[in-house]
Amino acid sequence: MIESNISIEDFKNSAGTELGPSDWLLIDQERINRFADATNDHQFIHVNPEKAAATPFGSTIAHGFLSLSILPHLLEQIMPIPDGIVMGINYGTDKVRFSLPVHVNSRVRARAKIEKVNAKSGGQFMVKTRVTLEIENRRRPAVIADILSLYVVEAP
Repeated sequence: MIESNISIEDFKNSAGTELGPSDWLLIDQERINRFADATNDHQFIHVNPEKAAATPFGSTIAHGFLSLSILPHLLEQIMPIPDGIVMGINYGTDKVRFSLPVHVNSRVRARAKIEKVNAKSGGQFMVKTRVTLEIENRRRPAVIADILSLYVVEAP
C-alpha cells in the first residue's frame, strides 16, 4: 500500500500499485431500502425480505448499482492523494462486471490496482483503477470495475 499523500512525480509513476483493502462496510436492509427509494427500483428481491426468502438467493440482495455506487467511498480510504490536488472527478467506467450478489447484512470492502495514470494539459491526470469489491467470507468478488477518475492539481 502507498501513503495517502504522495508527490506529483510519485503519483505519475503509480501505475501498477496495489491498494487496500479498505475498511469493511455493512450492507444492511436500511441501506438497500434507501437506495431503492433514491433510484425508484423497488423490485421485491431488494426490498421484500419475506418474498425474497423464497427465491434461490434466500434473502434480499443489494442492487448491483448500489454495490457500484459505494466504490468511491471505499476508494477514498485507499487511493493515494497527490500533493496539490484541487479536486477529483468521477469520469466514468470502462468496464463493470457484477460477479456475485451481495446478500443483506453482508460486509464488503475494496481492493484496487492503479492501471494507468495519464498526464493531461492544465495539471490534470486521467487515472484508470481496477477495483474489486470483496464480500466477507466469499471467494468470488461482488464487483470488478475499471473506474476512471480525473484529478486536477494546482499549477506549480
